[in-house]
Amino acid sequence: MDGSDGARHYREPGWFTKHVFNNAVAGLTRSGISVWGSRVLEVKGRTTGEPRRTPVNPLNIGDAYFLVSPRGEGQWVRNVRADGGRLDLLIGRRRTHYVATELADQKKVPVLRAYLERWKAEVGVFFDGVGPKSTDEEIAAIAAKHPVFEVVAS
Repeated sequence: MDGSDGARHYREPGWFTKHVFNNAVAGLTRSGISVWGSRVLEVKGRTTGEPRRTPVNPLNIGDAYFLVSPRGEGQWVRNVRADGGRLDLLIGRRRTHYVATELADQKKVPVLRAYLERWKAEVGVFFDGVGPKSTDEEIAAIAAKHPVFEVVAS
C-alpha cells in the first residue's frame, strides 16, 4: 500500500466515458493504434482470476515508466495490488509483461506533475484543481488519492 490513510478514493466514470470513450480507445489500442501513447492494461481479476482490461496512459520520465490512476483506487489498481504487481500492457498484438511497484505518497509529486503536464486536458478534472503549475505542497496534498506505480518490464 502507499501509506495513505486507508480511505478509498475513486471517481466512477460517467456512462459516456465507460461505454463509448474507453471502449473506443481500447479498441483502437487493441488494433495497434495508440491514442496519445495509450495502452491496454491487462491484469488478473482478484476474485475471478479472469483477465481484466482497461485503457491506461503510461508515462515515461527519463528511463522510468509509470502508471497513474487519475480516478483513484479503481478496479485495475486493486487487481494489480492483489496480483503482486504483475500486469501486461498491450498495443495491437504486442504484449509486454511488467512488474509494478507502488510509490509512497511522498515520492509521487514529480510523477503527478509530469502526468498532469502530459494529460491535464484529459484527466485534470480528477485532480481537485491541482495542475502541473501547482506547488509541490498542493500536489502532495492530493497524492494519496492517486495511486502511482513504477513499472519495469519482466
